[in-house]
Order: sequence, then structure tokens, then C-alpha cells
Amino acid sequence: MDGRSFEFQSSLHGLTLQAGGYVILDDGQGERFGQVLKVEAVSERAAVHNVPGLASDVLIRLAHGEGIVLDRDQRPFHQAQVRPATDEEAGAWFARQRPHRAALTVGELLLAHGVPANLDAGGFNRHTFMCGQSGSGKTYSLGVVLEQLILKTKLRLVILDPNSDYVHLADSRPALDADTGAAYRDAAAKVQVWGHESDPPLRLRFMDLDPAAQAAILGLDPLADRFEYAALMDLLRHPGERGEIGTGIHELAQSEDPEARALGLRAANLGVLDWSVWSRGQSRSLTDAVLDDSIRALVVDLGSLGTAEEQRLIAQATLSTLWRHRHRREPVLVVIDEAHNVCPREPADAVTRLAANTAALIAAEGRKFGLYLLVSTQRPQKVNEEVLTQCDNLLLMRMNSESDLAYLREVFSFVPQGLIHRATAFDQGQSLAGGKFFPQPGFIRFGRRLSEEGGADIATEWAGSA
Repeated sequence: MDGRSFEFQSSLHGLTLQAGGYVILDDGQGERFGQVLKVEAVSERAAVHNVPGLASDVLIRLAHGEGIVLDRDQRPFHQAQVRPATDEEAGAWFARQRPHRAALTVGELLLAHGVPANLDAGGFNRHTFMCGQSGSGKTYSLGVVLEQLILKTKLRLVILDPNSDYVHLADSRPALDADTGAAYRDAAAKVQVWGHESDPPLRLRFMDLDPAAQAAILGLDPLADRFEYAALMDLLRHPGERGEIGTGIHELAQSEDPEARALGLRAANLGVLDWSVWSRGQSRSLTDAVLDDSIRALVVDLGSLGTAEEQRLIAQATLSTLWRHRHRREPVLVVIDEAHNVCPREPADAVTRLAANTAALIAAEGRKFGLYLLVSTQRPQKVNEEVLTQCDNLLLMRMNSESDLAYLREVFSFVPQGLIHRATAFDQGQSLAGGKFFPQPGFIRFGRRLSEEGGADIATEWAGSA
């Protein structure tokens, strides 16, 4: 009736229509291009007349489906023949939808062979959620997206990399053709990786942290530890005046001030002084790099750090630095891999709680300041709910957990449920894309990487026969 949606019935024998597939609807007056959103088997009773030996009605099984008309002509129609669209017909429709902004070619359509899958680069001014279980190809595919953003746009990236998966983002693959390799090398020339042993190394000044973070790593509660907390706040309000704390936390332990020395002893007892991330007088700090617009893509190699506590602190410092300086209004895509650890729904410690709260602030209000999130995880229900519900783009790879899929169907209601259900059958590298960066929710197959992949799985020679 609305010229936009349709239902169909078909025999189950030789069925060629499938959820996510593209179709042509012919009502005798013209053809329309559409997409099947749902297919299921239904039982109906059919009347039978004058057939000896059969009852007057029988139960038959049919395929029943629902779909949407994608052409702009939304004239109502009563009846039409439906058939699968050819690859060429699907390609023609998607070519008409090609964005005026940069098109990020991340692979091809899964159900239209040879048709490029292009993400609208401008759609990344909305927050993006990417998820897939282990073995789905999520890490590799995220690398494809990041490479295309580096190659085709000027958007700055800050990447929290917990498994050292993107430390070779600036290193093009030797197998690339000469033109593509040269173009990517030029685009990736300003990618910097900050890790434990990189140059410059991943270091942080204690005074660069928010007061709340400084208190959190010392385990100080403003009420339970009111005297030590007050002493720390007093030192922070007057840094260096008495020589207690100029740039680093190590100065506390050598202070002649008894309150400062007590804080230094607390830090030593907690093992905080042993962390490798402290700058100890070095000129460059991570916060300098986070705010350095000359660094096109900053890979914060959390996986190179020795302890989980240091990883949590660096993640928190990165997010809080971006948020504190949001009024610069410099567009930045903040990539949070393994987001269930950085901004979990239920933080297990004070530093993670600060990081999760900051991520939620960026999700809720960051867009007007040019701060955009790309959040990736294997465990969607473990991610901070305020972060997840603010995402307008979805990249869903294989997920076998029905509870996870039910949760995603609820959060991403703009994606047809019949398409989300198919995620249980995806092969490696296959994904559902939907949101502001894709013209119509549909299935894609990610293509090859341009750069070397880091953080590969351990080889499985142990599985060979004896």
C-alpha cells in the first residue's frame, strides 16, 4: 500500500530468495529494485476440489517473506512478480548511491558478486560499533577500515590497541601493486606508534593526569582517606612550590614534607613507582602526542605494557586528555579495541571507572566537539551501555550467542532483525553493515589489508600428526 514495503510467497522447492538478497519487482508497468529482509517457512491450509482420495483441504508449506523497495519511486502496487536481481542490477543501484564524499572500499557485497562495498567516509561523524566473536575476522577487518580512513580521508585517528594488532599500520604489504603501495605509504607516513620500546617510548607524566586519576592510582578515597587525599590535592594545587612534586610521582618518596613522603610510601607499597610508563623527566609525554595534530594516526600500543594496571591508566589518560581539550573542536576518530576492557558496563577498579565514564561522555556529547568513537568488542553486553546506545553505525560479524544477538537487535533497532539473525552463519570476514555510513543495511565481505597485520595468532604446529 505504501509502495515501500512488500510481502511475498514462494514455493520452498528451488527457493532462490534469501534474507539480505536483492530482488527485482515487476508489476507489469515497470520494475523496482528491492531487498528481502526476512524469509521463513509457514504452513497454510489450501482448498482441494475434485481430487479423489484427498481431503477437502490440505496443509502445505510455503516460503513467506518481507522486503523493502529501495527505488525512490514509491507508487503503491497490488501485485508483482519477484525474482533475484542480477549482480549487474545490484551494482547499478549501489553505484547510484555512491557518496559525494570519500567512498571507503572495504570489500564487496556478499550477495552481489563483484559489487564494491563502499562505506561513506562522512558517516564516521557518528559513533560506530563493531563486534564479532573470536575467529570472525574482526581484528583484520577493523584494520581494513582504518587503512581506508587513512588512505581516503584527512580524519585524524587515535587508536587504543590492547593486543598490538595495529602497530604495523604504516607498513604497506610488499604484494601491493606499485600505485596502491605508493599511495598508501604516502598517506601513512604520519602514522606513529607509541609503545613500551618505540621511539618515542610510551611514557606519561604524573602531572598530566586528572586529579581524580591521580587519586585513583594511589587508591585514595576522598572520604575514607580524607587526610591523604587532602594532602595530595594540596600538593597538586601548588606543584613544585616546596619541591615535593614537580613532574613525577617519584619525587614524593624523597620529599622532606611528611605528608608528601607518606604519599610516596603509599605509591611504593602499591607498586606504582615500578610502572614503566612514568616519564621520569623525559620531554615527551603521551598527552603531547594525543594533542599533536601533525600525527595523522596515533597507535597507542597498550599491548606492549607490562601490567594491566598500566594499560588501564594509559587508556584513561588518552580518553580524558581528548575530553579535557574538546573545545579545540579538532575532528578525531577515537578507536577503542577490546572495549569491554576499556569501558566496561561494570568497571572493576577506580581507573577503569573513570575511563568508562569519560567514554560515556564522549559518546553522549563528543560529536559536537568533533570526537567520534569506533568501539570494537567480542562481548557487546559487557560494554558500557551509554557508549553502545549512542552508536549510529553497526558492523556485525559472526556471533553465535543468541543472547548477544537479542541485545543487539534491541539496541540497533534500525537494522532489520532478519538480517541480524544471519550473523550466526557468517564465515570469516563476512559482516552486516548498517547505519549512516552504508546506504541500506546489508551483507559485505571484507577485502585484503593494505598494511602488515600485527598481533597474529600463535602458530599451531602442535596440532600436527605425530
